[in-house]
Amino acid sequence: MTGPTALPHPAQQAAGWAPSSPCGPGCLQDDDRDAASRLRMASRLARLVVVLLAAVLVGAVLAVPLLRGPVRGHALRVGCRAALRAVGVRLRVNGGFSTGGAGVLVVANHLSWIDVLAMGAVQPVRMLAKQELRDWPVIGGLAARTGALFVDRAGLRSLPATVAATTQALRSGAVVGVFPEGTTWCGAAAGTFRRAAFQAAVDAEVPVRPVAIGLRRPDGSADRSSAFVGDQTLWDSLSRVLRLPALVCELTVLPVIPPGVAADRRELARLAADAVGAHTGVTHPHTRHHPSCAAAPVAA
Repeated sequence: MTGPTALPHPAQQAAGWAPSSPCGPGCLQDDDRDAASRLRMASRLARLVVVLLAAVLVGAVLAVPLLRGPVRGHALRVGCRAALRAVGVRLRVNGGFSTGGAGVLVVANHLSWIDVLAMGAVQPVRMLAKQELRDWPVIGGLAARTGALFVDRAGLRSLPATVAATTQALRSGAVVGVFPEGTTWCGAAAGTFRRAAFQAAVDAEVPVRPVAIGLRRPDGSADRSSAFVGDQTLWDSLSRVLRLPALVCELTVLPVIPPGVAADRRELARLAADAVGAHTGVTHPHTRHHPSCAAAPVAA
């Protein structure tokens, strides 16, 4: 298989300073592969293909300048919700992103590719994304048209330019979304919130909005079969989600951290990480180290 579905998990490409996660196959729950799950997967995959084809057509239309702004934002929200429904994920949102037109940095814990769709389904967000995403068929083009800010994780030299671009976007009133852990975790353990993106919020003097994301079964129990971790490809992760009987992505918008509350980006990152961890019950360490995750209990 070729294309984005065959690409390895970003953590497997990490080198040097690039973020990485120790989460792997041992963190995932059992994967049902009976006849019912295979039929469910085929049906959902067909619906997802339809949604993606529609997204390509709508993306071409939204490239027209007259249809940008609120129209594009509404279309993106609808598209993200449609994609979630197609793969069998129900979105549950607690709270709202209302910013009054001012810029805000939205930061969240990172479990899966589902998180990106969930964020986009609530409000148009300019995501800070890895550079490799730009070259993915369909997905890369759509990300670019939504104003994604791409960062090269292979080296540090481009980081100041990324921070400057993020700062400018925030000053212009954009909602910029970032997953400060830099890669996905299974949900039983979590990563450090890296500080670079928080410098943009400090420089732009805008608030930070922490968001807690959880993946759950319909009975409310935590789900780890849908995490995108270890040596999985995107197709591996997608196919697991397509086979699940049902999945709920719960997105909780936490109280904003106003500008000036934190002394610097380090403290700002700590405040955001503590807010998310207090809600999920999973601590984000303040220093870069890899807590054990495979044997850790799933947070309730």
